[in-house]
Amino acid sequence: MTTIKAGVLSDTHLYRADDAFIRLASQCFAECEVIIHAGDLTSIEVLDAFAGKQVYAVHGNMCDANSFLSLPSETSFPLGRFTIGLTHGAGLGRDIELQLWTLFPETDCMIFGHTHHPVCHRQGGVLFINPGTFRSTGPHGAPGTYAILEADTELRAAIHLVPAGS
Repeated sequence: MTTIKAGVLSDTHLYRADDAFIRLASQCFAECEVIIHAGDLTSIEVLDAFAGKQVYAVHGNMCDANSFLSLPSETSFPLGRFTIGLTHGAGLGRDIELQLWTLFPETDCMIFGHTHHPVCHRQGGVLFINPGTFRSTGPHGAPGTYAILEADTELRAAIHLVPAGS
């Protein structure tokens, strides 16, 4: 069975895919045929960095008007034989993971963003992923993070640090 690799990111907070972002995204997601963006792109133009890849994305609370109109607030889609639920998570309250069960009761994996804190764990047989924020939160803040999700006979995911100096 072929393994499908998906790059998962969130909270890029960019108005366009500049050269630095394109280089970094190409480096982090070189082996991924699928990209999953959990919102707060700011501008939908950020997705231009992923030309040639299958892209699933939702808007977040910090997106511009065009992103709000072009992207859903939540969606679900197949990844191999698994069903993935995707939302940004803004407006779901303090316990986002608990609220995700209501949004996506029949999924194998729930992906969200918003908090800028990476999460990767299983609960009740369901994989929960928050890739964190792709961009560092500043010189003294947390480094940027993303996730790689693999699907074949099972779903596997891991959080990765964005390379230093990005």
